[in-house]
Amino acid sequence: MAPRLSPYVSLPGTAREALAFYRSVLGGEVTLSTFGELGAGGAEGVDPDGVMHGQLDTPSGFTLMVSDAMAGAAPTTGSNLALCLFGDDLEQLRGFFTGLAEGGRVTTPLQAQVWGDQYGALTDRFGVEWMVDVSAPA
Repeated sequence: MAPRLSPYVSLPGTAREALAFYRSVLGGEVTLSTFGELGAGGAEGVDPDGVMHGQLDTPSGFTLMVSDAMAGAAPTTGSNLALCLFGDDLEQLRGFFTGLAEGGRVTTPLQAQVWGDQYGALTDRFGVEWMVDVSAPA
């Protein structure tokens, strides 16, 4: 397999809920392994039912990985990283934007921009920042 790049989001105990939410918006299949299943459930402060590794593979070809933060590790959200969805299918990308915004906060509405594309930005209910860009027709 050729090398690939995928975002890996670490959350404070909400990975299972986040994966279900992202699946409801983006579609696809979720696989996950718990700390207990992978032998880390006995460590101090580790929830054996917590998500050690979760992965969403979507029909659009996205792979999003999500886990619960390890005990003692404080995950940060909303820092200098945003997940960006882009393409030319306005209906599909508008649907993703609307779905991801549910329970979150839109920082830039999805609308026409000076460079010609439709663009919007939001922070979802889990504190993850997203950008959506729909290419202008050629």
